[in-house]
Amino acid sequence: MADDYDLVALHEQVALASSAAVSASDLDLAFQLQVSEAIQASLRANNNPSSSTVAAAAVSPSFQPAPALESSDVAYALAVQAADLARAEEDRRDAQGCRAAHAQAAAAVRVAAHDAVFARELAAIPEGQWARDGDNFERPLDSSRPLFRVFFKGLSSKGVVGPRDRDPGVAVLAVALCNHQGNVVLRIQKPVEASVGGRMTLEVMALTEGLQAALGLGIQSVKIVTDYRVLHNHLLGIWRPTQKKLADMVDQVLSLRKKFEQCEILLVEPRQLDYVMKLARESVESQLAKAITVNAGMDMRENCAICLEDTDVSKIHAVEGCAHRFCFSCMKEHVKVKLLHGMLPACPQDGCAKQLTVEGSKVFLSPRLLGIMVQRIREGQIPPSQKIYCPYPKCSALMALSEVIHPMQESSSKHTVADAATLRKCVKCRGSFCIICKVPWHDMTTCLDYKRMHPHAHSGDAKLESLAEHQRWRKCTKCKHIIELAEGCYHMTCVCSYEFCYTCGKEWKNKKQTCSCLLWDERNLIRNDIRGNVVRDDVRGNIDVDEDEDDYDEEDDYYVQEGLHYNQGFR
Repeated sequence: MADDYDLVALHEQVALASSAAVSASDLDLAFQLQVSEAIQASLRANNNPSSSTVAAAAVSPSFQPAPALESSDVAYALAVQAADLARAEEDRRDAQGCRAAHAQAAAAVRVAAHDAVFARELAAIPEGQWARDGDNFERPLDSSRPLFRVFFKGLSSKGVVGPRDRDPGVAVLAVALCNHQGNVVLRIQKPVEASVGGRMTLEVMALTEGLQAALGLGIQSVKIVTDYRVLHNHLLGIWRPTQKKLADMVDQVLSLRKKFEQCEILLVEPRQLDYVMKLARESVESQLAKAITVNAGMDMRENCAICLEDTDVSKIHAVEGCAHRFCFSCMKEHVKVKLLHGMLPACPQDGCAKQLTVEGSKVFLSPRLLGIMVQRIREGQIPPSQKIYCPYPKCSALMALSEVIHPMQESSSKHTVADAATLRKCVKCRGSFCIICKVPWHDMTTCLDYKRMHPHAHSGDAKLESLAEHQRWRKCTKCKHIIELAEGCYHMTCVCSYEFCYTCGKEWKNKKQTCSCLLWDERNLIRNDIRGNVVRDDVRGNIDVDEDEDDYDEEDDYYVQEGLHYNQGFR
């Protein structure tokens, strides 16, 4: 740089010397012209020619023009300065070449040192990790810019609150930006709505916040540090998100990554992100504390999504597993109706199939309904072909086929080996019954003889079958339950989940009928009369006005013996 300054100064000196020489010549010529004009004016003013001659003679000898500057001296000075300028330019070119050679040698040494260090790092990689991630290892040549590390974590309040506590539905994006010495230069704790998505979405949002903050600070070299292998593979292009929203978010991160001069991705153990995880937890706990503080000063009432009534929070039930919330009264009515129709109650929320539990329903159900719910769950756990009901009316206990007591299992059994084929005992009342006929034990009588003497196993069977035939009820071919069509189409679904046509009894497969019967009859569809009351036409053509269903708590004898156990069909 100093040589360049000297060369410029030398050029300026040469230019000044040339300008000075030209100026001196111009001044000398002007002086001579002025003297000549003065002499001529003096001669014209004097009319005496002799005098003028004498004066001219007198003046002429004494007047001598100033000697002009010798051109040889100026040329010599210019030549000397030009030589100096040429030598200075040559020195400058030599200095530039020397600096370029030194820079090239230094770069070669730096590349060789980098390659040696990278080779040692590759040699230390385990074989398993090399086989899995060997193609993705990279170690860019160190640049003059410092490398900053971006630590990030997305955390939802769902993983902090308990199942019975009210979740305010918040999430937090935590980011820590550290320099090459490990000092935190920027810390971000940003709350967001928990409904934005799961862990993957929150992690991508946190990374986006970190990269945008780094760009805002003018940082050009970063290393992304994560413990989430799924995100790591997405950023490297190994995997591709299937959801469009998530794919767009990953594309945004990749676009931000291209704005850095250097951007590395590092997969580490979770313990290396303890600091940013601590930031996320502290922020979530702070948001929860704010929600508790706000709720403490408010009237703790919540609107039920079913009845649309504002109810005290202490009388709102959160369904375990999905956290949908409804008031106790609506939950009780919902469970009661489902149990009445022989179904296991699930969450009332539309589209939610989370089954209710007995433990979670104790807070709003009566002991009688809880007992029925336990029985319903018990029924659902036994396949229809394996269900056995005790034939004694005072018992009617439900058993699985594998649970009934075999007479030969008792040490004091007095029954013969022949009896062992059909004789069983109830696990509750210990009453003996025939497993084939489903009736109390017929001692000294074969099953064939008993059926011949008693065509109907129970005294009420004949009346029931006669009533069913007269009312045009259908019997499920799978579980033998008798079903009545109250209103609606002919597609029936039994309590055992068997689907069939109410007209002919043929099975429905894959939600499609296997017969050519009509799907519905307009007489069975619900309509309104002129007064606005809901009425229906039953299969016999009689018109009835809908009445409220009987309270389920009064159904004392719902569970009875086989053949009398029936209920209305449902869809």
